[in-house]
Amino acid sequence: MRILKWLKKPASPRAERLRRQWIKFASNRLSLLGLVVVIALALIAIFAPQMSPYPKHSGLYLDFASANQPPSWQHLAGTDEYGRDILSRMFYGLRVSLGIGGLVLAIGVPIGVLLGLIAGYNRNTWIDTAIMRFTDLFMAIPPLILALVVAAMFTPGYFFAAVGIATAWWPWYTRLTYSIVRSLSNEMYVTYTELSGARTRHIILKEILPNAVSPIFTKMSLDMGMIIIIASTMSFVGLGVQPPAPSLGSMVSNGIKYLPELWWIPIFPALMVVLIVLGFNLLGDGLRDLFAIEEF
Repeated sequence: MRILKWLKKPASPRAERLRRQWIKFASNRLSLLGLVVVIALALIAIFAPQMSPYPKHSGLYLDFASANQPPSWQHLAGTDEYGRDILSRMFYGLRVSLGIGGLVLAIGVPIGVLLGLIAGYNRNTWIDTAIMRFTDLFMAIPPLILALVVAAMFTPGYFFAAVGIATAWWPWYTRLTYSIVRSLSNEMYVTYTELSGARTRHIILKEILPNAVSPIFTKMSLDMGMIIIIASTMSFVGLGVQPPAPSLGSMVSNGIKYLPELWWIPIFPALMVVLIVLGFNLLGDGLRDLFAIEEF
């Protein structure tokens, strides 16, 4: 009842704007489905120890008497070659995948946005040229190849897998921010602020950056699915999370050799990856349409 009352009678202009944004977003059923999927996956990842049927199976665990069992009421997604419950390991693998995705964005987005702001505001200068040519150099290398090369230079694991992907990901945010700043720099409010004698830091952080947040946030949502695919690929080739810690990519990699007889070992983790990517893509599409309407 309180939610319905808030939607009908907003207490402030800000609340009214939020109400209109929510109505526009919720009118797209696929975007709403994406939001539900992302929230559900996040809750599963957070409460994996409580929701997993067999939490001990997420680590070093052997039960050869229960090995290679097909899906049943006791093991909804079956068991692997070591007798570990696949569903429990999927829940913990989901936590790892979302954690890597969040860490990649936490590293790559600030670096990319900061460089894009500096280059975009100092357009047609040596600073602009140096930053953007350096960015183009990284963008010329396929993200997966660059991530694999960087990760291979260190000990395979959770953190260095994220560092490798972030190394390949920040240039895209530099390019996006650069384009936005180049466009916003010609707006009247920016020109007026410059003529008023405001400092460059104030103009960039207070006048330009707030207007660039919407497309950056939308790209983050759309990128999350691709980052998780790359992280799963790195685990697939052995440069991601190391066993016995569960990883969706390594679970798929280990299960492929048992196809087609033991199909449940790789199929269920692969479906989890598909669900993650689908959820974030649907959410990102909804945010993109919402912000595009707001800007219009």
